[in-house]
Amino acid sequence: MAKIFHPLLALIASATDRELAKYIEYLKQENKILRARLPKQIHTTTRERETLLKFGKQLGQAINELITIVSPSTFLRWVREVNGSKAKPANPKGGQRKPREIRELVIEIAKTTGFGYTRIIGELRKLGIKNISRQTVRNILKEHGIEPGPDRTSDSWTEFLNRHGETLWGCDFFSVKSMTARGMRDLYMLVFLNMQTREAIVTESTYRPNSAWVCRQTKWFAEETSDRDKKPAIVVHDLDAKFTRKFRETVKLQGMKTNPLTKASPNLNGRCERFIETIKLECLNKFIVFGRRHLDY
Repeated sequence: MAKIFHPLLALIASATDRELAKYIEYLKQENKILRARLPKQIHTTTRERETLLKFGKQLGQAINELITIVSPSTFLRWVREVNGSKAKPANPKGGQRKPREIRELVIEIAKTTGFGYTRIIGELRKLGIKNISRQTVRNILKEHGIEPGPDRTSDSWTEFLNRHGETLWGCDFFSVKSMTARGMRDLYMLVFLNMQTREAIVTESTYRPNSAWVCRQTKWFAEETSDRDKKPAIVVHDLDAKFTRKFRETVKLQGMKTNPLTKASPNLNGRCERFIETIKLECLNKFIVFGRRHLDY
């Protein structure tokens, strides 16, 4: 009887194995597609590692072909750690490995100065402490609930604008198409905008906005605002090539200082750029400009 049913049972068992192999192969391919859309490295929690170990240890060597969330060597290291073959470090990772004196010094510098990670490391270097990384400083501050430098000083761009709004002016260029005897030409103007009141002072136009013209308009702007109680103190501008060193010197001679903005930061002078868009859409684009006198009028 056993000889009669043995081949049949083997056939059924092999058919089931083939189906399972197909299931596993499909899941492996699907897993590859999903993993390709995820970050290169995924950090697992302690509970997730325990789950992977619980089911992965039963697979033996097959785990090397199936596991993708970490490398097979990492999984084997987890197994060794669970089995106790590798001793755990005496101290946990991060800042705890540093002496208590260094930890207290990092915390004291952070609280006293409000410095960020890099500047704290710089201060430690001055004291002769070199064997400490930026990540270690970060871990020490994080363990004590101390936020990074910018969050502790709380001096954002918005707060800077609010603090200096009355005496802070932004400036920027804009151009307008003009019909002349020589055909269409670009006329350029320079606008100064108060960051708090939104008062706008627009200069005369020119076909050649060179450094000399910009300096003249800056002096004119200073004269127009010289009789105010809150005189302009800071002029914000982008990195346009027309804002030359001569322009900065002219601003300084008028009792003001410049604040050049960083590259690729249009939002920092957004109020001025928004005014330029408004004056074009609501005024200048409604008619044809014929020359400088027409535009200045």
